[in-house]
Amino acid sequence: MARRALLGGLAALASAPALAAARALEPAGFVALGDWGRHGDPVQSAVARGLSSAAREVASRFVIAAGDNFYPGGVASVRDPHWKDSFEGVYVDPGLQTPWFAALGNHDYRGVPDAQVAYTRLSRRWRMPARYYQASGAAVGIPDLDLFVLDTSPLVDDANLDERVQQLCRGHWWAEEAEPQIAWLRNALARSRARWKIVVGHHPIYSGAHGDSPVLIARVAPLLEAFGVQAYINGHDHDLQHIRRGAVDYICTGAGSDGGRVRPIPGTRFCLGRPGFAAFRLGAETLDLQFRDAGGRVLYAAAIPRTRQA
Repeated sequence: MARRALLGGLAALASAPALAAARALEPAGFVALGDWGRHGDPVQSAVARGLSSAAREVASRFVIAAGDNFYPGGVASVRDPHWKDSFEGVYVDPGLQTPWFAALGNHDYRGVPDAQVAYTRLSRRWRMPARYYQASGAAVGIPDLDLFVLDTSPLVDDANLDERVQQLCRGHWWAEEAEPQIAWLRNALARSRARWKIVVGHHPIYSGAHGDSPVLIARVAPLLEAFGVQAYINGHDHDLQHIRRGAVDYICTGAGSDGGRVRPIPGTRFCLGRPGFAAFRLGAETLDLQFRDAGGRVLYAAAIPRTRQA
């Protein structure tokens, strides 16, 4: 009896890593939207309902908020009514009461961006511990995933910034913020042992709407390629785009409360200027992407492999 118990215990110990690996590879869902906070206007509210439906369908573990979270001028403080009007009072469905990993956008810089950082300490779901940061998927039950959230306004060229934000970001602050962030991203990606790496930023690297960002192409895209990042998720363009360049998939989901003009560019797999969002299912070897409209209807679907040659 003792021998059988010992052998059973050893077998259980031996199988523990395999069981842990199996749990880690179970498909996990999440949703993403950008450019969304408009005091709950009809378009934002319609997209929120579609987002809620998709979050329940894919059993979403978290939400990616890709910047321009509060139109037109960010928030003034953690007590700003915008928090209730555009966030707390709009995304009320139980399926969206999960962590929101948020990035700053250029419109957020018209207000007090650090108020969005500070709100993390008051909220059950808002996650922005710093202007740029890393989030481990282990916190939401996905140990094979690391998220890297950038603050792209100090990084992009002036063509991608409105005049007000250019004034805020010029000078010594711009230079002081850009280089440390690039160094941080390089080091964070190098340290990551996650099988899946996703980088989030507000501004697009490649774009069929506002246009490509030469600075991000020169400074960020090579790091994505070098360290095996599978996807870059952004907003800024008020549309839905899937662009594949090299070994990285570039996914724009900036249609959270508006639609706009967009055209195909080299590498474009899909583009549409209609309000909507992105829904994902992450598996062992594939990240399944869906673009959905405000009604939750699937507009486009694609499978992104974990590994692919450039």
